[in-house]
Amino acid sequence: MLSSKSTRNTITAILVALCCATAALAQDKDKIVGGPYAVNVTRTSATIAWIVQTAQASLGLAPDKLDKTAPALRTEKVSYTGLEPGKTFYYDVLDGRPEGKGSFRTAPNGDPPFEFVVYGDTRTRHNVHRKIIVTMLAHSSPEFALQTGDLVENGMDSAQWPVYFDIEREWLRKISFFPLVGNHERNDHMFFDFFDAKPYYAFDWGGSHFMVIDSDIATASKISAGSAAFWAEETHWLEEELKNSQNANMRFVVAHHVPISAMSTRAPEAHMVALMPMLEKYKVTAGFFGHDHNYQHYLKNGVHYVICGSGAPLYNVDRPPAGITQKVAMIENFLVVKASGKTAHLDAIDINGAVIESFDMAGQ
Repeated sequence: MLSSKSTRNTITAILVALCCATAALAQDKDKIVGGPYAVNVTRTSATIAWIVQTAQASLGLAPDKLDKTAPALRTEKVSYTGLEPGKTFYYDVLDGRPEGKGSFRTAPNGDPPFEFVVYGDTRTRHNVHRKIIVTMLAHSSPEFALQTGDLVENGMDSAQWPVYFDIEREWLRKISFFPLVGNHERNDHMFFDFFDAKPYYAFDWGGSHFMVIDSDIATASKISAGSAAFWAEETHWLEEELKNSQNANMRFVVAHHVPISAMSTRAPEAHMVALMPMLEKYKVTAGFFGHDHNYQHYLKNGVHYVICGSGAPLYNVDRPPAGITQKVAMIENFLVVKASGKTAHLDAIDINGAVIESFDMAGQ
């Protein structure tokens, strides 16, 4: 017969074993499938986010043929304030495991030189997406990146997001990330949850002002009147941002849909065409866009309009507008912009690392 002391020791050992087993099961169940990455970075604050898979569900046409699976995903976030401007910060969300580590740089005070990257439409052709990431890592050293939308094919499908984050892992852990919503995000809550994002927002970096807008008004509301009201509110906000940032070195507007296109197969969205007079009136340095899956550069009334595409199927550029076209090319690409004071140099780089076009821009 065991003594009371032996009994207590045995019970303690069993409880410890059960706790360890429970923890192991929880660790197996709750696994990181996205990130970590830094979003909403300012001079003095930042949010670190990562995506956890908590469960998986299956679906099929028969009880024994559940061939479609989808993960249940949860966003974890930690926000920091009181940071030093223009400094590199390192983070760890997994107690020392390499996959939980990364870094980002806060926006600087004043207007020192800085570099950023623009890319987008990574939604399909995952092998192409992977190659773009490899090429961007080899040909740029940005402080932040702007993603022009259509990160995945269907933003409502939770199974697509772990694939996206797996491809982007090494890239996202090295930069501050500023994404915007495209039409393929379907205005779904997962995009906004994952990136702690708003439909439209602005930020400052190195004396320049960036305005990121939601051009996918078709999904803003289930009724046309609601979409029109959303766009009216958003464009009013944009005009106020433009008015209030006249002293910035340069000002950049970023959207998914294009206001100009060299494609004969589809015309630009009317609401984006109507936006151009505002951009020109307030002397925007450049607008960056996606959606067309190719490279296009126009110069109209002092404003550079640059379109990039980094992964989705390519579209032909067979009808470049006369008088304003600087360069068009049917190839996957990204933009590397090096800003210094009131000037910036842009290199459009293709998927193989070759320069498509280089040009200088200046604040007006």
